Amino acid sequence: MSRIHMIRHGRPASTWGDADQDPGLDPVGAEQARAVARTLMALPEAERPSRVVSSPLRRCRETAQPLADALGVAIEIDPRVGEIPTPAALDAEARPGWLRRAFEGKWSDIQGDLDYVAWTRTVADAVAAYPGAAVFSHFVALNAAVSAATGGEIVAAFRPDHVSVTTFDRVDGALILVDKGQEASTQVL
Repeated sequence: MSRIHMIRHGRPASTWGDADQDPGLDPVGAEQARAVARTLMALPEAERPSRVVSSPLRRCRETAQPLADALGVAIEIDPRVGEIPTPAALDAEARPGWLRRAFEGKWSDIQGDLDYVAWTRTVADAVAAYPGAAVFSHFVALNAAVSAATGGEIVAAFRPDHVSVTTFDRVDGALILVDKGQEASTQVL
């Protein structure tokens, strides 16, 4: 099957700039993780994921776990679907401001240590490598995959809500956007 579901993690226990750099889910996020697992398990068999892939970060792994348990599979960890790489010169306190500036512009405008347009292709290639999977990731990585699939240039053109499910098909090795998931009604934090 070529269908791929990319899911934003559930609501974390802390947000940008808090002391915990790798928070897990809060109680609402834990329930969101169980709910998205039920939603994905209820899909017709031809569309239901058979593999579970996650960013290495705890909030994604915890969101992925109920689906992995329901499918009886291990979570495959892939750092390529992790958070956007922060410039090495920035400390944890400076990261929120850097992200806010990044969200206001285009991929090519992001200041940092790497080519962020190329990073969007890396994320999309990683997602495309998992046909038949549910890939648990982050706000910016979801935007990267959508941008690469559609040729978009805006970093935050899509505001996926927690446990929003974005659907792609893989055609000739490339991602084709089928459906953007539910968008958040507020700014991301």
